[in-house]
Amino acid sequence: MAHPQIVGILNITEDSFSDGGRYLDPAAAVARAQLLVAEGADIVELGAAASNVAARPVSPDQEIARLDALLDALEASGISIAVDTFEPETQRFALARGVDFLNDIHGFPDPALYPELARARCRLVVMHAVQPRGRAQRMALSANDVWDRVNAFFTERLATLEHAGIARDRLIIDPGMGFFLSSRPEASLRVLAGLSDLKQTFGLSVLVSVSRKSFLAALTGRSGPGALGAATLTAELYAAAQGACYVRTHDPGALRDGLRVVDALRAEENRASAVISD
Repeated sequence: MAHPQIVGILNITEDSFSDGGRYLDPAAAVARAQLLVAEGADIVELGAAASNVAARPVSPDQEIARLDALLDALEASGISIAVDTFEPETQRFALARGVDFLNDIHGFPDPALYPELARARCRLVVMHAVQPRGRAQRMALSANDVWDRVNAFFTERLATLEHAGIARDRLIIDPGMGFFLSSRPEASLRVLAGLSDLKQTFGLSVLVSVSRKSFLAALTGRSGPGALGAATLTAELYAAAQGACYVRTHDPGALRDGLRVVDALRAEENRASAVISD
């Protein structure tokens, strides 16, 4: 199994569902970023505005101020940085700062931004969400409906971005998970099970973000993000086996360890098969 790049989540927000308020202080955020890398993250993704269903709105100016307080220190540490925002003004700021990845939960719907995206060098995470704009909402869509929506979205949006002059090899697709697909857990399961099909259909790297998502709570009956570590790791390892190229996680250490164990098991399986063949 090829190892995915591990994207460590760093929320510099007041009300992220998992760790809101913990890293608003710039010194605490920088220390957290360094810890994420030490634990195995290849990339640190900064989110300065929460997108969960209960989050309060954050202005682009506030997002930019939160990001600006960190970027110099993180860049000086040589950390590969992603910024997660759906606000065009914040996206322009991130592009000007030369971040390595830019992630939009609505897949860059604003044509006014396309010339700047085309001139930039960063990779773009084109995410699908059933909500056309804004934060996540509870929508009880069926698994089949969601699967059709995901495929239709990427067919249209990737063609639009390429037509705007954005090189296809800069694009990464993210089908979304949890409430970005449906309040029904089977929708997330359907998309996870189809990751290899998405990768083959669109011929692009796939990013997956299942960490502590609502559908895992629904499946396990456990409440609170701290209780979802085992469920998260299981879903992440499944996504990696399905060919995910990037896995976005709150716990890079657990994912790194899990991948190492799978590697060791696969190596032993191959060794045993070779012995039997001889």
